[in-house]
Amino acid sequence: MKRLGMVLLRVVTAFDWPLLLILVLFAGLGLTVMHSAVGSTDWRFADQSRNFLFAFIAMWIVALVPPNVLMKLALPFYIVGVVLLLGVEFFGETSKGATRWLNLGVTRIQPSEMMKIAVPMMLAWYFQRHEGAVRIVDFIVAAAMLAAPFGLIVLQPDLGTALLVFGAGFFVIYFAGLSFKLLIPAVLAAVVGLGTLVYYEDHLCTPEVDWVVLHDYQKHRVCTLLNPSSDPLGKGFHTIQSMIAVGSGGLYGKGYMQGTQTHLDFIPERTTDFVFAVYAEEFGLYGGVALLVLYGLLIARGLAIANNCSTQFGRLLAGALTMMMFIYVFVNVGMVTGILPVVGVPLPFMSYGGTALLTMGIANGILMSISRHRSAKT
Repeated sequence: MKRLGMVLLRVVTAFDWPLLLILVLFAGLGLTVMHSAVGSTDWRFADQSRNFLFAFIAMWIVALVPPNVLMKLALPFYIVGVVLLLGVEFFGETSKGATRWLNLGVTRIQPSEMMKIAVPMMLAWYFQRHEGAVRIVDFIVAAAMLAAPFGLIVLQPDLGTALLVFGAGFFVIYFAGLSFKLLIPAVLAAVVGLGTLVYYEDHLCTPEVDWVVLHDYQKHRVCTLLNPSSDPLGKGFHTIQSMIAVGSGGLYGKGYMQGTQTHLDFIPERTTDFVFAVYAEEFGLYGGVALLVLYGLLIARGLAIANNCSTQFGRLLAGALTMMMFIYVFVNVGMVTGILPVVGVPLPFMSYGGTALLTMGIANGILMSISRHRSAKT
């Protein structure tokens, strides 16, 4: 009886309860919307229920692992991830024009997903080792450690995952003390580039112009964002139909399972990348704002955990993983509402998919581990 009590105590203390409450609300809301999105294909709803179960189990297991153990795993985890990415480059399986999977014989894996966790862990470990004596050269080394997996993922090509990996790694570097003044040239270059693209859209988006740094399909996505009506039944179809769905929801929405764009199959990828369009059509502007507030609470709790941690490793890792979730939400909602190009980034806890949910489960498990051991010395 005493042992059972100790086990239950360990289970209870592993969780950060404010964070867990937010995630439980997301699970309920995500399954509710998925039930409407799948229509008659109930197997996806059952699969998503199983995916949530596995994600919560993974979260609990990771929450039991102390941050000092996570720090010891950072270097081997990162090295294995980079080796697997190299394996994808040379031996990966190609599907729908992208080479993202590696067949290990017993199973297929997507190494780029693990780098969303491995990269911020590695960089947090690196800056923990140089705490109190960070030099410019350390930022250069960190940038190189981020550039290696980022470049390999871009080559697959998988711009959405590459963006998330880059974002998670960048925020570790920024929180470690990178001066904002050093970012001003990059920001100015981005503003000038976007301005040039918008001004010369008619010329730059013609078929004969090669953008060099982007694949043709990525170029088409950007051009479609600037003018969706240029190809309304082709490249612009996703953006146009999702915007119609979001706009037709009005203030209050059409009601649960009453979305016409959804149930007449006008919304493409409605269970994955464009699930927010399903939600917005049925729950309207007020429902959309409520969902964004819930995401805001999730991000605020993650940043609070980072702020309350006494170790450099915990602060940097918790802050980076939290901001990675922010990037997920910002990019997905942006592409569904037509302010960002379509890059294939799922909406956390809402989009169908076991891999993305497992990654989110592990990320939140790490946050809970850091919260539980926030005063422990690593």
